[in-house]
Parts: sequence; C-alpha cells; structure tokens
Amino acid sequence: MTKILVVDDEKKIVDIVTAYLIAQKFEVEVAYSGTEALTKFYKGQPNLVVLDLMLPDLDGNEVTKRIRQDSKTPIIMLTAKSSDESIVNGLKSGADDYVVKPFSPRVVVERIKTVLRRVTEEQVEKVLSFNKGQLKIKLESQQVFVCDAEIALTHTEYDILSTMATYYRQIFTREQLIDSTRGIDYDGLDRMIDSHIKNLRRKIEDDSTKPVFIITVHGRGYRFGGSKDE
Repeated sequence: MTKILVVDDEKKIVDIVTAYLIAQKFEVEVAYSGTEALTKFYKGQPNLVVLDLMLPDLDGNEVTKRIRQDSKTPIIMLTAKSSDESIVNGLKSGADDYVVKPFSPRVVVERIKTVLRRVTEEQVEKVLSFNKGQLKIKLESQQVFVCDAEIALTHTEYDILSTMATYYRQIFTREQLIDSTRGIDYDGLDRMIDSHIKNLRRKIEDDSTKPVFIITVHGRGYRFGGSKDE
C-alpha cells in the first residue's frame, strides 16, 4: 500500500487530508512538527510527503532540504503564502509541487496521485550518455551520474533533465517543460521552471555560470547542449 506522510501543525488540516487519503486506500502517517516529520520520514520511508511550510520548529523548506540530502521522495508543499517568492523558495529547497491554502482536500489528493503517477511511470530501459560519459542518465532506475558519481535530483529536476536529454536537438519553451513534468492542465509558473533549471545546473555542471548541458536560448527557452555518445 502506498504510504503518505502528512505534516502540518494544524490538527484539523491533518485530520481532513488523512480522511480523504484513507478513503482513497492510501496508508497515512502524520506529524505535527518538522522534527517529528524527519523522524517519521526516515523510520517509515513514505512514498510521498505532504508538508506544511510554516511549522513551529523546522519550517517546511528546512525539512525539505534535509530530506533532499539523501532522498528523491516526492514532496508536495502546503503554503498559506501565495506569493511567487514563497513558492519559488519552496521549489528551490527541493519540493516537487505546491498547494496554496485554503485548499480543497480533493485537490490535494489529485495532486498526490498525479505526482505518484509521474514518479512510477514505466520507462524504457535505456542509458543516455553524453560528453564521453561525463553525464549519464539511467531512464529505468531514474539515476543520474556526473563523472560516474550519482547525483541526487528531485523528481521534477529529473523529469526536466531526462526530457531535454531524450530530445536533445529540440528547443523547449518553459510551457513545454511545465507540460513535461506536470501535465497540460497544470497552472504552473514560468519562474518555477527557471528555479529548477538553476538547481539542475548547480548539480550537473562543472561551472553553473557557464553551462554545457542546460543551455539558455534567449527569447525561446532552453535546449540540451551535451554531445551524445554513440
């Protein structure tokens, strides 16, 4: 059974989201603080985390950063702050998606299902290799290696990179990259993609200010710049 960890310091929100998830046959664990969330995450190994931004001890961004140190488990951030800056900061910390409060529990459940489908979608077993093995992408296991060292990416970062690398001659608009990770009906932000691109460059480029793999095409979007190995 798929396990979801729900983290919020408001018991009413936790109870409502939990009830909807149980009705959809999910197993649910709950936590009411950042510290408790980390303890239950490492002990219970959930398939996805629903995480409130404003927690009484460690905030959601800090919890996300700590999880991202060694895990790609998808994280959906709950935030009462609807500003672009707040959302972008959450995505920078490693969150895969966000839901702004107040929200419909049904929307949260559907977001969870969408993210889980994206994570578990079967891919053809294949390894993409670029620049004489400097960058390798294992599509089936969703692993990324730079100079044979595995790099931890969020699911969204991985989806962007694998999409661009698979169609490495194509220029992608921000809207196309949003579609590749969220679906065509997702109401995303252009700045969200820019934030993920910045994180990707920091992780896979030797010098993120002079990118080799993720190239900006001014006025159009991005393209993959690696040279594919035969």
